[in-house]
Parts: sequence; structure tokens; C-alpha cells
Amino acid sequence: MARRRSITGQLYRAARISNNLRAASRGPAAYATRQVRRRAYRRSGSATRSILRAFGLSK
Repeated sequence: MARRRSITGQLYRAARISNNLRAASRGPAAYATRQVRRRAYRRSGSATRSILRAFGLSK
């Protein structure tokens, strides 16, 4: 049986999809810029999370 998603998770997912569509409607350059920005945020967040995890401050 599939896991049930929380309301908050569903709202965040809907917002991501909406923002992706909005960027795509402005053209390929805007969509590419969004993708690059999201990748940079993911990478820096991952590094921060690993440091916090080393100190036992994150999951």
C-alpha cells in the first residue's frame, strides 16, 4: 500500500509544479534558470544537512 502524503507535502508539491509551469511558460531560458537555481539550493542544503547531521542536529 502506498504511503499517504501529508497535506503540507501535497501543498508544497503543488506549488513546485505551479512554479515550474510558470517558468516554462516564460520560455526555455527562464525554466533553465529555475532548474539551475534549484540544483544549487539542493547542493548547498545537502552540504549543510551533512554538517548538521555530524553534530546530531539533523535527521
